[in-house]
Amino acid sequence: MRVHHVLVFAAALLTLSGCAALRRHEAASTEQLLSAAGFQMRTGDSPERRDDLATMPPLKIVARTQGDGVVYTFADPDKCRCLYVGGSKEYSAYQRLVTERRITQERIWAEQDAIDWALWSPWYWR
Repeated sequence: MRVHHVLVFAAALLTLSGCAALRRHEAASTEQLLSAAGFQMRTGDSPERRDDLATMPPLKIVARTQGDGVVYTFADPDKCRCLYVGGSKEYSAYQRLVTERRITQERIWAEQDAIDWALWSPWYWR
């Protein structure tokens, strides 16, 4: 019974660490796209900025009305301890880049599926 509890605990730890690693990878990917879209990175190099960074939702793009426009922010309090800031133009560019990346990935998967199917089809071995 004790071994069972240890195994369950170990499996839970592995799952959680895998989720954390995936989340870090997704954050890095998002930050690359935000930079490419023209978002500006602002470091948390002052106590006030660190406090602001700590109160923002981490690793999520948040839209806020500011003046006559909308400001989009993405806070990364862990890896870079920074904030990415952009307007509507940058956010539109980010959405376009996300769509392009998704389409590219889907094409890669489709090509891999076609190769896998060709290799495993009964006609290949004749």
